[in-house]
Amino acid sequence: MSSPRLETFPNPRPERDYQIAIQCHEFTSVCPKTGLPDFGEIRISYVPDMRCIELKSLKYYLIEFRNRGIFYESVTNQILDDLVGAIEPRQMTVVGDFSVRGGIKTIVTAEYKKT
Repeated sequence: MSSPRLETFPNPRPERDYQIAIQCHEFTSVCPKTGLPDFGEIRISYVPDMRCIELKSLKYYLIEFRNRGIFYESVTNQILDDLVGAIEPRQMTVVGDFSVRGGIKTIVTAEYKKT
């Protein structure tokens, strides 16, 4: 899949640890087994190092999953991998909080910490 480029900008306060929290309340992907849409919320929190994520590019990046067949576990980890690759944060957590489906609710949490 070719996805939009994640744009970044310089961290205005790289000498300080501070947390940025982003919520995408209307995340959509497709179940690779049934082809039905999956709905949920993606929550991203990170402590930037030298770069921050530009939000408009993040929005377009997340929209690209709308037509992609991908499991909850894969999409949450893919978002983490792509964001870490783009900005190399000090730490980052991505939570995929997916809507109830078939009576089952799933929340997937993926974490990264710079060593």
